[in-house]
Amino acid sequence: MAREDKVNILLVDDQPAKLVSYEVMLEDLGETLIKASSAREALECLLKNDIAVILIDVCMPDLDGFELAAMIREHPRYQKIAIIFISAIQFADNDRLRGYRMGAVDYMPVPVVPEILRAKVKVFTELFRKTQQLEQLNRELEQRVADRTAALESFNARLIHSEEQLRLATEAAEIGLWDVDYASNTLFWPPRLKAMFGISPDAPVSMDDFYAGLHPEDREAVTAAFAAACDPAQRARYNVEYRTIGREDGIVRWVAAKGRGIFDDNDRCVRVIGTAIDITERKRAEEHSALLAREVDHRAKNALAVAQSIVRLTRAPTIEAYTRAVEGRIAALSHAHALLSASRWQGASLRSLIMEELAPYATSSERAALEGADLKLDPTTAQSLALVLHELVTNSAKYGALSRDSGRLGLRWLEDKRHVLLTWTEQGGPRVSPPARSGFGLNVIRTCVENQLHGTVSLDWREDGLYCNLDIPVHRDGPIDAADLTLFDGKRTQDCRPGRPHVLVVEDEMLVALMMQESLLGFGFDVIGPYGRLAEAMRAAKMQTPSAAILDVNVGGEPVYELADFLVQEDVPFIFLTGYGRESIHERFAAVPILGKPVNLDQLRSALAGAISPEQRGSGVLRA
Repeated sequence: MAREDKVNILLVDDQPAKLVSYEVMLEDLGETLIKASSAREALECLLKNDIAVILIDVCMPDLDGFELAAMIREHPRYQKIAIIFISAIQFADNDRLRGYRMGAVDYMPVPVVPEILRAKVKVFTELFRKTQQLEQLNRELEQRVADRTAALESFNARLIHSEEQLRLATEAAEIGLWDVDYASNTLFWPPRLKAMFGISPDAPVSMDDFYAGLHPEDREAVTAAFAAACDPAQRARYNVEYRTIGREDGIVRWVAAKGRGIFDDNDRCVRVIGTAIDITERKRAEEHSALLAREVDHRAKNALAVAQSIVRLTRAPTIEAYTRAVEGRIAALSHAHALLSASRWQGASLRSLIMEELAPYATSSERAALEGADLKLDPTTAQSLALVLHELVTNSAKYGALSRDSGRLGLRWLEDKRHVLLTWTEQGGPRVSPPARSGFGLNVIRTCVENQLHGTVSLDWREDGLYCNLDIPVHRDGPIDAADLTLFDGKRTQDCRPGRPHVLVVEDEMLVALMMQESLLGFGFDVIGPYGRLAEAMRAAKMQTPSAAILDVNVGGEPVYELADFLVQEDVPFIFLTGYGRESIHERFAAVPILGKPVNLDQLRSALAGAISPEQRGSGVLRA
């Protein structure tokens, strides 16, 4: 049976008969037998073939066997070939040693015993074959190692690239990756996540640091969410938003964290991994948006309350006159709101307010002369002054300079430190005289300037027209000083009649305050006030204990809680009035009734009737 992995055996002898005999002895091995009759032929065969075993006759004419073996061993490629010497001459031990030094692996004398020759050759052919197989396996193994190494290097390169992409993505998204070894309760945090807890990048961290950094109000919810993620029965997604308090900087931050537990084959949680992102700016934006929405709602309700007051307080002899008066006053407010809205409620131009009111009447600069640098008024001043200017212009159009083509109007203003001084002069109109009674328009002017803006009004009806001076404080910061209470009129606390309940009214929107005053008088209550400044209201309450009080929550930029605390101490019932919701009221006043703006007068009457006890209806003790 032919072998597929035959090896080559080289037979070297100068006698053909001996070569044939070796061939006959070895043919049963099934290997390839190559014959050479000289050393030269043997060397040529070595160059052309891979030889496993060489049989060399020691005594040859050109080169003997020892010399041929020496030449073979000199070449690195042939140093491991098995060489068997065959000789018909008996060699001494020195000759044998020489043969072994030349690289012989065995020595056989003539006559050669075929079985012995075959056995020895077979050993070396099998050794050669195994060596070749081993070398082939080594080459295959080396190739597989090389392939595996190349694949591993490629995988590592892709992994490094993927990690770099993940790093860039997390940095761009400002995401921190975290990892908890649940079994050992150890924590891995990158610098970005440490920053969310106010911890320096190189500081060691533990789960204790995580729990210690949580805001006390959020700790319970976060702990419960983490426990649910680690519970094999729940395996809940860890998805929470919580506040942190910086360990090193004390800054409160908002963090949104997501993660999941990893469980082993025994259903035990071994790790919890996830992401965290700093959402402080988003939370601030949400809070700002909510605050802005509440503020817009508050301003809208205040505007509606003012419009309600105009509707209820306006008086006119006919429906047409009433309609014109109401529309004009609301239009004045609308103009002021439009100017404030254009500046995002940062202020309004005084010149623009004046021009808006004069537009329907003064068609040329000859009829109305304006003098003064443009001033920016804060929202409260702008709205109140818009109504004042409307009343002055409307009065002039009906009875003064603007009622005749020959009439002339002059407005001059200047800013003196923290005051705006505005002078209004009329000439060329009909003769004027002081009104016999104070109408709603005049009340609006005095109320808006004196009570709302805490300024002064001077009206002088001369023969050639009305002269009016307005002194209006602007840019007032913080609460007023006691020395500024020049407008406080102690007589207002003494007008209450015995047997009638008297109600303290604190409201900085004076038209709303006037409407409530008129309504309360119609309900059978006397009114203390109204007051548009907290210091005035405090002084009035301490001079005369009211039966009840109606308090605007925010008076001139100040919370009214100081007065509310005083009324609680004096056991005086009161009602809060606000354009905000109940969430804006301090929790200690949770039981106090609240009325929203615009005011529902029926609800106001019912609330007061329920708050004032029979014993309080006649109270109103004046204090020295």
